[in-house]
Amino acid sequence: MLFLLLAAALVCLTCSRAPEYDLVIRGGTIYDGSGGPPFIGDVVIKNDTIALIGNAENLRGSVELDAKGLAVSPGFINMLSWANESLIHDGRSESDIRQGVTLEILGEGESMGPVNPGMKKEMLERQTDIKYPIEWTTLAGYLEFLVQRGVSTNVASFVGAATVREHVLGYENRAPNEKELEQMRALVREAMEGGALGVGSALIYAPGFYAKTAELIEICKVASSYGGIYISHLRSEGNGLLEAVDELLQIAREANIPTEIYHLKQSGKVNWGKFDALVTKIEAARSAGMQITADMYTYTAGATGLDAAMPPWVQEGGLIEWVKRLKDPSIRRKVMQEMRTPTKAWENLMLAAGSPGKVLLIGFRQDSLKYLTGKTLAEVAAMRGKSPEETAMDLVIDDDSRVGTIYFLMTEENVKKQIALPWVAFGSDEGSFAPEGPFLKSNPHPRAYGNFARLLGKYVREEKIIPLEEAIRRLTSLPASNLKIRDRGVLRPGAFADVVVFDPATVADHATFDNPHQYSTGVVHVFVNGTQVLKNGEHTGAKPGMVVRGPGWKKRGL
Repeated sequence: MLFLLLAAALVCLTCSRAPEYDLVIRGGTIYDGSGGPPFIGDVVIKNDTIALIGNAENLRGSVELDAKGLAVSPGFINMLSWANESLIHDGRSESDIRQGVTLEILGEGESMGPVNPGMKKEMLERQTDIKYPIEWTTLAGYLEFLVQRGVSTNVASFVGAATVREHVLGYENRAPNEKELEQMRALVREAMEGGALGVGSALIYAPGFYAKTAELIEICKVASSYGGIYISHLRSEGNGLLEAVDELLQIAREANIPTEIYHLKQSGKVNWGKFDALVTKIEAARSAGMQITADMYTYTAGATGLDAAMPPWVQEGGLIEWVKRLKDPSIRRKVMQEMRTPTKAWENLMLAAGSPGKVLLIGFRQDSLKYLTGKTLAEVAAMRGKSPEETAMDLVIDDDSRVGTIYFLMTEENVKKQIALPWVAFGSDEGSFAPEGPFLKSNPHPRAYGNFARLLGKYVREEKIIPLEEAIRRLTSLPASNLKIRDRGVLRPGAFADVVVFDPATVADHATFDNPHQYSTGVVHVFVNGTQVLKNGEHTGAKPGMVVRGPGWKKRGL
């Protein structure tokens, strides 16, 4: 009898014992990020860290989730995010969180720091629908500013090569002298010690276009010394694509730095056939021991501005000088002729699209022009009774901006081939929005709301281009490894608890070019640093995001 009483007491003590862990996700199909086969198991979280993966039958959590029939994976890494401003306005990062993104990587060519007083003044003057104070000067200061305001995703950034150039040279189209080059090196050094991931360039846009290969090599040497990488929107993704890859490889060799190609593509029908030669060139370099990777978005259209339809020389000096030149009749005639002439000298996305009917206008600064949002350049030209080239120039003048633009450039066949490449990660190349407030004043590319869900739904489940475990590897551990980010992108004890629970059978994108402000569905729960930010498909309002710093952060003072 005494034995029975003692046993009952032990059972009661066990039942009343306080939970040892914050969260147990039970019975999910675990994809750990390695690309290996999934397995059924539990994920246990304590504070911001994964405590156990496997069988947690005897463990208790303050919160317990039943994940039977659902996939459990590391949080997704958005390798190319333009959420720089959208996160300032709305730190919830709704459109990305609802797709499972837990880390935003910023810094394609331009970064939010370092900025000098002149750059700050211009940034304030050029703000559009989103208004915000500029309370930082360094890139590290900007990232801390975001986190102090509150963000749901983690954030990291490259330092922009164009930003460093503008800081020293403004918008001048010339090479730096040795003193100026040393100033640029010092800015990169400061950014790397502040946690930048490396140097990011975008070489079709002014002023980044003005940088010669030698200049890029020199600033990349600094990033390399801190363990950073070089990531680039190539000097050409179309007519000069293969030559642009040669430049990338030269920079990688001479600066001794790992490299990644932003949003791999072949722009323009005349260039679609370059896919095999492009892949052969990259894989030959990889076989020779070079660390070269790429990322992509899952659409056949890109989004940028009307600046990508005009020669870079007309943009020297910045927007004010660009607009002034476009008002000069003789310059307009020259620009129009160059806009109509195929060339390798600069990237002409209007010609690459094939017709002005494949150029969609999506973002205006002036309220008086917002009624044109969603119309093609051909439609607006017909409305105004002018040529597409004249209309493009007039719109830049009238809007006093580059005008947000979508160009239909790629082929679906090549998109599928790229998805199959094992060294390609994924990035939205967009902000992270919500269908409310100032975000509704412009149309983003649908990739803002659908890039990652589209991969998992259309290309994995429906078209079976790659298996789910491989897609998750490419969304998680591959980019984390490339960026030298430790303890993220994997599900294992000791790693940060960035976790996504989603339904592989239903995950899908819904955003379209006509109606882009539509959330993806199928992601059920999202945890960032152990805190739940998405619960049953709805945002909790939590903002536990941290700054994720590159390897230079630990080498300060060397």
